[in-house]
Amino acid sequence: MDDLAEPARRLRRLPPSSGPVRLIAVDGHAGSGKSTFAGRLATALGGAPVLHLDDLATHEELFAWTDRLRDQVLSPLSRGEPARYAPYDWTTRRFGVPRTLPPAPVVLIEGVGAGRAAVRPYLAALLWIELDRTRSWERGRRRDGPGLREFWDGWTVAEQRHFARDPSYPFADAVIRQVPGGYVWVEGPGRGREESDHHTG
Repeated sequence: MDDLAEPARRLRRLPPSSGPVRLIAVDGHAGSGKSTFAGRLATALGGAPVLHLDDLATHEELFAWTDRLRDQVLSPLSRGEPARYAPYDWTTRRFGVPRTLPPAPVVLIEGVGAGRAAVRPYLAALLWIELDRTRSWERGRRRDGPGLREFWDGWTVAEQRHFARDPSYPFADAVIRQVPGGYVWVEGPGRGREESDHHTG
């Protein structure tokens, strides 16, 4: 059940969506397990690069990172060039040393809002991690501890507003459910660009 080799093979077969790149978005509520899943999928893809949207967001711009994503990442990749972006440091509240993201055959973008309307034209597939927002936020709060309680209070309001205005789930090509030992893939409501009925293992 934990084997992501078959879903990875299906993703690699998709037509390029942004220049030579097959851009795959991993979206879902904060705390739903997107980063863990994206890491495992990247490994199954042979070490696909992963862009974490936490690196583009800031305390003042939790969701207003679209221009940075387009200018620093999407536009270069669509030209077949390496992307170069400066990751935000959530402790020092400033952007750090720039990183390079190569125009690999498959590149993953993970984070809340990865499947927003402004990004979808660049995507080969949109994956949604299925976990309701209440459970997701509880997991996130436990993970981050009481020191970030105030941040989470503000985050949940911002996330609700974002998805109310710009939902991702209705456009998901596949919905991923975590089960004991791995993941199960089912066809998403967005009538996937890849083949339906994906299952791990």
